[in-house]
Amino acid sequence: MNAAIAPADGRPNIVFILADDLGWADLSVYGQTHYTTPNLDALAAEGVRFNQAYANSAVCSATRFGLITGRYQYRLRGGLEEPLVRTAHLHGLPPAHPTLPSLLRDAGYDTALIGKWHLGNLPDYGPLKSGYNRFFGNYGGAIDYFTHKPRVGADVPRDLYEGEVPVERVGYYTQLLADEAVAWLHQQSAARPFFLSLHFTAPHWPWVGPEDEHISRDLTDLFHYDGGNLHTYAKMVRSLDAAVGQVVQALKEQGLDENTLIVFTSDNGGERFSKTWPFTGQKTELLEGGIRVPTLLRWPAGLSPQVSEQVTITMDWLPTLLAAAGLQPHPDYPSDGENLLPVLQGQAPAHERTLFWRYKAQRQRAARQGRWKYLKINEHEFLFDIEADARERANLRERHPEVFQRLRQAWAEWDAQFLPITDEVFTHGVTPDIQADRYAPERGTRAL
Repeated sequence: MNAAIAPADGRPNIVFILADDLGWADLSVYGQTHYTTPNLDALAAEGVRFNQAYANSAVCSATRFGLITGRYQYRLRGGLEEPLVRTAHLHGLPPAHPTLPSLLRDAGYDTALIGKWHLGNLPDYGPLKSGYNRFFGNYGGAIDYFTHKPRVGADVPRDLYEGEVPVERVGYYTQLLADEAVAWLHQQSAARPFFLSLHFTAPHWPWVGPEDEHISRDLTDLFHYDGGNLHTYAKMVRSLDAAVGQVVQALKEQGLDENTLIVFTSDNGGERFSKTWPFTGQKTELLEGGIRVPTLLRWPAGLSPQVSEQVTITMDWLPTLLAAAGLQPHPDYPSDGENLLPVLQGQAPAHERTLFWRYKAQRQRAARQGRWKYLKINEHEFLFDIEADARERANLRERHPEVFQRLRQAWAEWDAQFLPITDEVFTHGVTPDIQADRYAPERGTRAL
């Protein structure tokens, strides 16, 4: 093993690993019992395991806006698309907007995104236009793990790019991303710190494991509504775990381990085969199962191992990671999140926060303040004691009307600050198949 090295100025390297549709209990350290995730469990044992971490949205692209800007996604037109599908050529992350990678890049970090972008398509949008020095991955929301195509069909081009140039690769996508990440890490040195965004598509559909290339050949629809099973899903998550282990091992072999800050989380809650116990709900729903996400942070040089009960959300990572690098958000674009380091380093106690969500499907609304959660799905409104009732079963709005009205009003005042979800926005990004399957109006009430 090489002698330990760190950037010459002492600032930490940063590796931000984002899973796609990973549910709350899909890791064994969070309660999975049907398979194990030893590499991610090791990250948890050696770092911080968050018990109350949330995603900015119940779907992927909206959360990614929150992550890269450090702000509620509803400040940007592209962030209203949940998800960004049909209009990705029209709406996306404006290249002039300061981002987590652009702020780090301008401060001397080498930056790379390997994996999923999903913040707008070429020619107007892309990772190289928003702060990354290097990009390898897919621009859209999902691709097949072996063909690397966003849709089924012989004449469909692959959504796989090196920078802004389409490329071809052979192999299972999760493994390809791990290999690319390791190769990029091997190019780094002590001359300057680096920021690597490693955004996997796993375990997002299609339901294909690393030995299931024949399934890719037989697919007639990438949504794959008639396929998948718990066994295949387990293989996908275990492949993700192995990929993370491969990256961590590369850091150790290069002596970059001690002063590299690694974050692992998910862009939203789990889907069909995911385990979200003890929560109800899933992706596309503002029930806890749709927005509570497993989250780990490991930084041996800066943080002691711990379990944190501090409530967090995706947009906290911009101010937190900038603070670790000795930086602050752009003054013209203040973060809606907060720097978590004072709490994690024992300089401040865990504290109550008020977080808000809205989601256009079923006109959902949610607010979390302390133990209380306000939730609206269509015309049904609820108040839950989320600490005592993790499954969101007992509606306490009549028992605690003052709390219900306070959070209801707080949500309305918060919502008034942002771009409205108009009828035109509501119909964008929803394919007919998704509208019929996932966004059925009765889903919200049935889930309760």
